[in-house]
Amino acid sequence: MKRAIAHMDLDTFFVSCERLKNSGLVGVPLIIGGGERGVVASCSYETRYFGVRSAMPIKMALRLCPEAKVIKGDMEMYSNMSRTVTEIIQEKVPVLEKASIDEFYMDLSGMDKFFGCYQWTTEIAESVTKNTGLPISFALSTNKTVSKIGTGESKPTGKLEINEQQVRPFLNPLSIKKIPMVGNVTFQLLSRIGVRNIGTLSEMPIEVLQQLIGKNGSELWKKANGIDETPVIPYSERKSISTENTFSQDTIDVSGIKDILSAMVEQLCFQLRKEKWLASVVVVKIRYSNFDTETKQYKISYTSSDHTLRKYVFELFNKLYTRRMRIRLIGIKFTDLVHGCHQMDLFEDTQELMSLYQTMDKIKVRFGAKSIRLGAGLLTS
Repeated sequence: MKRAIAHMDLDTFFVSCERLKNSGLVGVPLIIGGGERGVVASCSYETRYFGVRSAMPIKMALRLCPEAKVIKGDMEMYSNMSRTVTEIIQEKVPVLEKASIDEFYMDLSGMDKFFGCYQWTTEIAESVTKNTGLPISFALSTNKTVSKIGTGESKPTGKLEINEQQVRPFLNPLSIKKIPMVGNVTFQLLSRIGVRNIGTLSEMPIEVLQQLIGKNGSELWKKANGIDETPVIPYSERKSISTENTFSQDTIDVSGIKDILSAMVEQLCFQLRKEKWLASVVVVKIRYSNFDTETKQYKISYTSSDHTLRKYVFELFNKLYTRRMRIRLIGIKFTDLVHGCHQMDLFEDTQELMSLYQTMDKIKVRFGAKSIRLGAGLLTS
């Protein structure tokens, strides 16, 4: 049975949500972010014309497009709209994967004999826009890589079908930057040897690619040749992420406890960003030596940044720990999760902090979660 994988992406999702709330923003150059030292979480096509892009420092974005209007953003609204879109799509497809807050994969394999996969996908996209007012683009092809690249080429509010015979002619002229796993470092490396489009990359010997970029070389070669057997993973909403620490001996050492809490926050934040989650509720639990257990929680703006969540964890611990008894166990839970990339929650964070987290996360992915830590967590092993 031939695979039929559709990829859908809500066009400039945050911007579109703000325009639904305020029609006066339609046609206005918009930047969703916050503060002069913050970064761009999303931007309208009017600003992209001037070179503004996501994750760019707000100051730089405003130099490129001084007329742009900056809006702080409302992650709670975006999360609710994303949930509505998910429900609309989920009702109509057999297998749905929610890749991020505004991005979806659907496995429609075998459905062409009943209705026609392209027509089916078109009607789903039309239903999303009709019921929410949000513009959405999609592409339908044989696998996730080609359909995702196709959606990018079809934007804004476009639709594209790339059948098996069209895959190579479609991919070949495109820049290698279009391949999802190609970052700036890989692009620069391949550019230096004259490999700039996917067609040239697809003709390279796989052994040469492996020598150049390591174990990912074979995977990159497959994607350049339109080969991707990655399955669409059925979507299920994760409710929370948590960790606990039971002391070998009950303790009253507050400084030591806070060091452990800091390390626990760092561990959970890395997991949030790795799995592309943002949290909006922080819960802290302590269990005293007599087994009495108490918890407190805060509702906060959606985030996955260490320094923000650590601040609330410490505040909750200070409010909880009032009995001056020895502590047997401490626990942290982040809940009310929504899908979103790390940059999406950084409405008030700086470019320096964002770069720090990204660099640390890359090191942890490559060498292990304990390979690098912030100073406050170094006392715990």
